[in-house]
Amino acid sequence: MANPAQKPFAGKFYPQELLNSGGMSEIWLVTDPRGKPYALRKLKSELRFNFPARRRFVRGCEILSKLNESEFIVGYVEHGKADGTHYMLMDYVEAENLKELFAKHDPILTENVAQILLDMASGLLHVHESGFVHLDFKPENILVTRNGSVRLIDFDTAIPIPEKPVKQSKNPGTPGYMAPEQLKREPIDGRADIFAYGVSAYEILTNHKPFPGETPAEILAAQMNPSGPVPPREHNPEIPPALEKVVLKCLAREPDRRYPFMSVLVNDLQKALYV
Repeated sequence: MANPAQKPFAGKFYPQELLNSGGMSEIWLVTDPRGKPYALRKLKSELRFNFPARRRFVRGCEILSKLNESEFIVGYVEHGKADGTHYMLMDYVEAENLKELFAKHDPILTENVAQILLDMASGLLHVHESGFVHLDFKPENILVTRNGSVRLIDFDTAIPIPEKPVKQSKNPGTPGYMAPEQLKREPIDGRADIFAYGVSAYEILTNHKPFPGETPAEILAAQMNPSGPVPPREHNPEIPPALEKVVLKCLAREPDRRYPFMSVLVNDLQKALYV
């Protein structure tokens, strides 16, 4: 239940614990007056007058509010501005992000890897079917619960899915997961997310990056290598050949050689994993 000594945020949410702090926002575990837990994401106070950051934060809130409800997407409750701060209230999920689980070789990942790979793809399919491209799909933006279920988060960089590739005026995201056309500032579409899925899957399955590099230029140079990435089975022979084929198709340098749609990828993934 709420602690009367606590100062409530927006007059009704009682902060309990800081769950995460990033470059632009903080995520708090909060409770309402009845003690029900939520995850509250708030723009950092020092960015209150940073208009580009504020617009990006609000856009992420609005996009999540427009996504159809899904078991693979963090649940949206509300967003707005209170106490001078932009915020978004989401369902609270006891989970760690995939990057953290991967770094410590958590048994949750190793025991549920096939289902996690499929749920990641299903979540991304849901984003696309809801009319958006994520554009920052990576292990850090994938929550995994203790029973191995997946929730996609962070839609600040997402855009409406275009009918044909479009060039972006800005290039937000994480270079290690960007498709070559993103790094080269060329027109993009939903196939950029498919490439990012391939990078994430490759990492999870092999404990290696398919395109190593410390800078965007180094990563792009690795992507443009005619020989392509090291086949995943050379790192991990236990990977089924059909799954390796799916991952490598996602990582094709030219968008036209990747899966055209997430639905086709999910279908092939189900076959490769015998689901």
